[in-house]
Amino acid sequence: MATVMSNLEAKQQARSAAAATGGASAAASGGSGLKSEKIFNMMAAYLVGGNGKALIPKVDAIFGFQITTKKGAKPSLIYEIDLKNGQGLCKEGKPAKADATFTMTDDDFEKVCLGKLNPQIAFMQGKMKIAGHMGKASKFTPDLFPPPTPENMAKYAKL
Repeated sequence: MATVMSNLEAKQQARSAAAATGGASAAASGGSGLKSEKIFNMMAAYLVGGNGKALIPKVDAIFGFQITTKKGAKPSLIYEIDLKNGQGLCKEGKPAKADATFTMTDDDFEKVCLGKLNPQIAFMQGKMKIAGHMGKASKFTPDLFPPPTPENMAKYAKL
């Protein structure tokens, strides 16, 4: 009986270790596994590198992004992009005071960023919801940041 119990404990410890390792690799690879998280990380690196200074006086707004896995679902990711202060900032979390908040699916966000889906058409088709100041929201366009191509993702990859 003692042998059976020790074998059972060994299997449970092995499962726990495997789960811990899998969790660590998921966190290291981007956490949620959503494509938009990698895009936000690229945007953050772009801004940290000082590439967004010229955007600040041009855009002068703070944006919130709520990314869902499917239309109508609760947000899986919430990000803030501050193009109002300093050299700009992109970070995970709800902004304290967003000028405009965009809500869309992970796939639609990627399409908008790649230029495959026009933001105005996405809004008109109900693929993107906007809350807040529409004038400020219209200043956030895909051409503010480099497109999330594999080359740009590698170039602006966080170290």
